[in-house]
Amino acid sequence: QALVDIGLGYLSLGRGTDTLSGGEAQRIKIAKYLTSSLSDLVYVLDEPSVGLHPHDIKLIAQSLKKLKEHGNTIILVDHNPAIISTADYVVEMGPQAGKNGGQVTFTGTYDELLRSDTITGKMLREKITFPKPREPQSWLNVNHVTSHNLKDVSTRIPQGVMTVISGPAGSGKSTLVQAFKQQVSDQDYIDLSQDSVGLNIRSTPATYLNILNPLRKLFSKANNGVSTQLFSYNGKGACPRCKGKGVMITEMAFMDPIVQECELCHGKRYSQEALQYTYHGKDISEVLNLSINDTLEFFKDVPDIYKKVSLLHQVGLGYLNLSQSMTTLSGGEVQRVKLAMELNHTGRIYFLDEPTTGLHLQDTQQLIDLFEGLVDKGNTLILIEHNLKLISRADWLVDMGPDAGKFGGQVCFEGHPKDSLNDK
Repeated sequence: QALVDIGLGYLSLGRGTDTLSGGEAQRIKIAKYLTSSLSDLVYVLDEPSVGLHPHDIKLIAQSLKKLKEHGNTIILVDHNPAIISTADYVVEMGPQAGKNGGQVTFTGTYDELLRSDTITGKMLREKITFPKPREPQSWLNVNHVTSHNLKDVSTRIPQGVMTVISGPAGSGKSTLVQAFKQQVSDQDYIDLSQDSVGLNIRSTPATYLNILNPLRKLFSKANNGVSTQLFSYNGKGACPRCKGKGVMITEMAFMDPIVQECELCHGKRYSQEALQYTYHGKDISEVLNLSINDTLEFFKDVPDIYKKVSLLHQVGLGYLNLSQSMTTLSGGEVQRVKLAMELNHTGRIYFLDEPTTGLHLQDTQQLIDLFEGLVDKGNTLILIEHNLKLISRADWLVDMGPDAGKFGGQVCFEGHPKDSLNDK
C-alpha cells in the first residue's frame, strides 16, 4: 500500500531495482519507512524531488506529511518550489556558492520567505511566462514505436528550436527519446546523458577540460624550466604513497571499499618536491584547489586556460574545484561538464536528460539562458525535463503519460507549452 500511495502501483514486486529510474528508486526508499511503526525519529532527505514530475512530487509531499504526522521530524535539502511550499519551517543558505556562501540568509515560514529579499524569495515570487515560440526549420518524425511500454506511438519534434519531453517517472520519456536518437543515427548528434562512463578517481574538471598541459608549462616556465613532468600527479610529481590519487583505498572483499585521505600528501596528490615550486605565489595543488570562479580571476591573462575554464562557469559550475574528483559529482553536474565541452557548435542536435537536476532556481535560470543561446546559434535541443520554468520557455512540448509503466506510454499532449494549460 505504501508503494501505491507514493505512485509506484504500476511496478511488479519482482522487478530488478537496477531497471528503475532514479525517481522510482528514490520513492522506494521513502516507501520503506511509511509503514514503520517507529516515531520520534529524524529523517534527513537529500533532494527527494530530483528526477520527479510535479505529479510525483505531490505524492512525495503527501507521504512525507504522513511521516511527520506519525510524530517524526523531517529535514529536507531541496530546491523544488512545490517541496519548499509544504515546509513548516525554511532555512536558506547563501548568499552564493563556495567561499561566497556558507551563511544562513533566512529562517522562517514559507509565507515569510515569499516576502523576503533573499535569492530564493525573489525567484519564488517570479511568475511563469510563455515567450513567443520560435518557428521550426523542419521536423523529425517517429512512427509506430512499441518499445518497452510505448503503445504504438507516432509523434514529431521540430528542429532548430528547444523541445521538452515531459511526463511522470516511468511514463516512457527515455524510450521515446531513444527512438528519436535512432532516427538521427546517421547524423553527428550530441548525447549528453548523466552517465559517468569513462570517469575514474583520477578524472577531474582539469583533466576533462585538458588544461593540465598548459598549466604544467606555466609552472615550468615560472621555475627556470624545471621538467613539466614534475607537475603531473599521474607521473613524476605524484605523491609516492597514494600514487597521485589523493586517497588510500582499502578493498573490503564483499563490502564497499574504505576510502581515506592520504596521510602523506593530505589529499594534495603531489610529492613534496613538486609542491616546492610556485606560480604567482601558489603551488600546483593550491592552484588546482581553486574554485572555477577563482580560477577565472587567477588566469585572466592566460587565454588558453581562461577560455576553457569559462565554459564551466557558463554552465553554472563555478563553485566546483579544478581538482575535484569527477566520481564525486552528481549526475546533473557530470552532464553539465559534458555540455561545457560542446557549447561552440551550430546546426547540431543536443539530447539532454534532466539538466536542471539539483539546481537552485537562480542556477536554473542561468541554464535556460544558455540553452536559448544554443538555439539562437541554429542548434536543436531535445530535453527530458520536469522543471516547469524550463518547460514554459520551450518552443515545443511532448507530454507522455497519463501515468507510469503499463498505464503510460502514450502521447498526452504535443504542441506549444502555453496551449497545454487548456488541455485536460
